[in-house]
Amino acid sequence: MIRVLLVENETLVREGLRRVLEVDGAAQVAGEARDGQEALDRVRDVKPDVVLLDMRMPRLDGLGVLQALNGQPPSIVLTTFDDPDAFLAAVRAGARGYLLKDVSPRELGEAIRSVASGGTWFKPAIGEAVLRGLNAMQDAPEAGAAEKLTDRELEVLRLLAGGYSNREIGDALGVAERTVKNHVAAILGKLWVRDRTRAVLKAVSLGLL
Repeated sequence: MIRVLLVENETLVREGLRRVLEVDGAAQVAGEARDGQEALDRVRDVKPDVVLLDMRMPRLDGLGVLQALNGQPPSIVLTTFDDPDAFLAAVRAGARGYLLKDVSPRELGEAIRSVASGGTWFKPAIGEAVLRGLNAMQDAPEAGAAEKLTDRELEVLRLLAGGYSNREIGDALGVAERTVKNHVAAILGKLWVRDRTRAVLKAVSLGLL
């Protein structure tokens, strides 16, 4: 069972999310927080597998929480605002998922499962405004031209973009998880990026996805 920490300052929204997760069955609410500072305290107390995080909150906003957590545990941003700048800021700060609050219960459950297993889940689709901001995420080496990816590496990259974990990619392609890890390492090296999230964003900017 995936342990989720709900971080949302609006009581009705928080209660609604709790009911959605209870129905989903694969996740349980391990704790709740009404602002960012309380979220950091609750993370230490309940040790969740995934943090489901609002962006705009009192005391400490979602971006501050992401920066403080530094990717551990993995976090999914759930927000009302379809803001490219907020999306990029969240990704830079380590968000493993980004969803709007009109997401369906089914997709929310899928996103939580994906992130809990090491994948990513970014919706809505990355648009032009986000692509214009990609340069801000790339240092000098990353801005260079990418080496050509093999057909198998492109297959792995497409599955990475879909939010699948290494194990799920291995199952889909009929190869060992260790082989997938090797492909991912090769992809990161060829794209001159440091992690899976940047690999997906770089691939989109290059027209590979």
